[in-house]
Amino acid sequence: MLSKFKKTISLIATFLMLGNFAVRADIVVASAGPMSGDLAVFGEQLKYGAEMWVKDINAKGGINGQKVVLEIGDDACDPKQAVAVANKLVGMGAVFVAGHFCSGSSIPASQVYSEAGVVQVSPASTNPDFTDKAKGDNVFRVCGRDDQQGEVAGKWIADKYKGKKVAIIHDKTAYGKGLADETKKNMNAAGLKETMYEAYTAGEKDYSALVSKLKSNGVEVLYIGGYHAEAGLMARQMKDQGMSVQIVSGDALVTQEYWNISGDAGEGTLMTFGPDPRDKASAKAIVQKFESAGLNPEGYVLYSYAALQVFEQAATKAKSVKSKDLINAMRSTSFDTVLGKINFDKKGDVIATKEDPLYIFYKFSKGSYAPL
Repeated sequence: MLSKFKKTISLIATFLMLGNFAVRADIVVASAGPMSGDLAVFGEQLKYGAEMWVKDINAKGGINGQKVVLEIGDDACDPKQAVAVANKLVGMGAVFVAGHFCSGSSIPASQVYSEAGVVQVSPASTNPDFTDKAKGDNVFRVCGRDDQQGEVAGKWIADKYKGKKVAIIHDKTAYGKGLADETKKNMNAAGLKETMYEAYTAGEKDYSALVSKLKSNGVEVLYIGGYHAEAGLMARQMKDQGMSVQIVSGDALVTQEYWNISGDAGEGTLMTFGPDPRDKASAKAIVQKFESAGLNPEGYVLYSYAALQVFEQAATKAKSVKSKDLINAMRSTSFDTVLGKINFDKKGDVIATKEDPLYIFYKFSKGSYAPL
């Protein structure tokens, strides 16, 4: 009887081991960003891109014969929460993270991934410190940098609005302040000095005091280093005070929600963002899949998809998902993605080309945005 009991226990243990092995046999990847909070629209963009990629790659048989499992991390664009999310994803066995969105989240989270040997590719974090001050060689991004974006914006403002009164404001975040400062530096270098340079607090509903100050200083052009929700409110409140101001901002306005908040007050708003990947031949088939599913792959949806394409191709080339093997492949490979061909420099940044610039200008008009 005892012998039979031992055999039963042995069989159970074997099945459990096999079950655990089956789970471990799957490749775990993650998408992390603000899935909740004021910036959840951008978390959705990252999530949609990641989910579509997982669906597509598993339909092709996975990577190196293994299926892929996607985990979603919600950092709400909060640095402390981002660290907690990073630790959670590491604990779940993620070998690759496509995230985070906010630079203020990606930077502290990257330290966790570095210590754990997890490769991180951000689809959207643009602060230079993300790669410049990375603790390891596991950090990459498929978007541009704020010093590149600020150069485009600063030179544009100095050239187009020479002699105008320009105000530069920011929301004190790693992204918003970083972008505003780079824009200011390049605008100043091109010969135009700002009339105002101010910080504001994100998440407020009333910016009338700031608007009044802009009005009393006769501001004609307003550069906003921050996100779409606050920019949309400011546009409305400036219009309410009878102001006619040219708003200029960065890639954090790349969502239809900006217009939903600003309404007609957003007419003519300018923003910098990469050449729209939806218009690229390399993205045509994927765009059609999203549209067939009733989704608009705007903003960073395709950047998220591209980040995971990089992982797929690196893992296939290396025949491994180990951090060292992936990194070696990523630093020596040219990747074909929905964004076009991607090559990384030694820091993990995308190498820009004259034929495919990282930033161009867009204009909001009649409810949508299009290249200027």
